[in-house]
Amino acid sequence: MNTPRDLTDDAMTEPSLQDRYAPHNRCFGCGPSNDKGLRLKSIPQGDVVVCDWQPEPHHEAFDDILNGGICGTLLDCHSNWTAAWHLMNRAKADTPPCTVTAEFHVKMKKPTPTRHGPVHLVAEVVESSERKAVVEATLSVDGEVTCTCRGVFVAVKEGHPAYRRW
Repeated sequence: MNTPRDLTDDAMTEPSLQDRYAPHNRCFGCGPSNDKGLRLKSIPQGDVVVCDWQPEPHHEAFDDILNGGICGTLLDCHSNWTAAWHLMNRAKADTPPCTVTAEFHVKMKKPTPTRHGPVHLVAEVVESSERKAVVEATLSVDGEVTCTCRGVFVAVKEGHPAYRRW
């Protein structure tokens, strides 16, 4: 997986995919309208999608270590938006399709510290078809990868509960 350079000032000022395409989404991980959620902000940067997210003490499993479920949620939501962005561009559409997680595998490589600045997420599509994208992603702190994942995300059709959720 390619790892981009640090976010540029331009990338930091552009709206996230979530804010641009799903401002009323209430997903716990990435919904801008969930005031108790994580409010992940995914930003395209070339062929990858990046995000910096700052943990708070209530996200910890124990002192200075991010809860593993939060790590998984961050990777899942960020990867899902990477898939939706990719499928939108592939179809030359104006808005991303609503995508859901079909399969998701997280590897915890080492504990993720919470008090050394933000966690950094990087995701990219490694395979795709018309309605499906396979995404690989990393979560790192201070340049050190603490978790990786590989997931399959599918664009849903009318009749699915997630259809038009954003």
